[in-house]
Amino acid sequence: MKTAMMEVDMFILQPEDKVDSLVFIQPHISKMKRLMDIAGAGFGLALSLPLFPLIALAIKVSSPGSVFFCQERVGHIEREQIATFSMIKFRTMCQEAEAKTGAVWASKDDPRLTTVGCFLRKTRLDELPQFINVLKGEMSLIGPRPERPCIAKKLEDAIPFYLERTKGLRPGITGLAQVNQGYDESLDDVRSKLAYDLAYSMSFSHAHCWLKMELGIVFKTVWIMVTGRGQ
Repeated sequence: MKTAMMEVDMFILQPEDKVDSLVFIQPHISKMKRLMDIAGAGFGLALSLPLFPLIALAIKVSSPGSVFFCQERVGHIEREQIATFSMIKFRTMCQEAEAKTGAVWASKDDPRLTTVGCFLRKTRLDELPQFINVLKGEMSLIGPRPERPCIAKKLEDAIPFYLERTKGLRPGITGLAQVNQGYDESLDDVRSKLAYDLAYSMSFSHAHCWLKMELGIVFKTVWIMVTGRGQ
């Protein structure tokens, strides 16, 4: 059976991109986290599966195009390689949203969002299909936000240690940075999120610190979904 690392495409880091910073992640905590991911994603998928046909119907009625949206994202770093994977979401934007602009960040009140897509974003229901990515080992329930390869390279050039945020970690459906900030709209937003991501990584040095932070993120994520404060 192939490992998750073998199932995704790879691209090689250049020498100047090499990440050598200290990693705080304890192996036994990583194993515990993976077991929780499998259990949580399995339960979440089973619980949310009845919503899939309703969401799919709403998307099809509101705008032409596919129900699901798949996009290449950066996975976790291992040695001198970065794993990329195809992230699955419910489509929230009009078809061919980046045909003219190319790869750009989503923004507040993004005109490319459909009416249904706006609701899905606020409640974060668009991210439900990512439970599949978690079960495949490409993502985690909680972790740094997975960025697009072309944007990640630019951010690494502009912000030192940007790629360090995903070293030894799978990207997450939600995370410390995601629940404390909205979408990135500037380099200052990314710098602020980087601090959150590194703080999350450091929590892996002690099991009780990690578990406390993990539960806090879960509760805050649920609160954002219930109150519709997502972006």
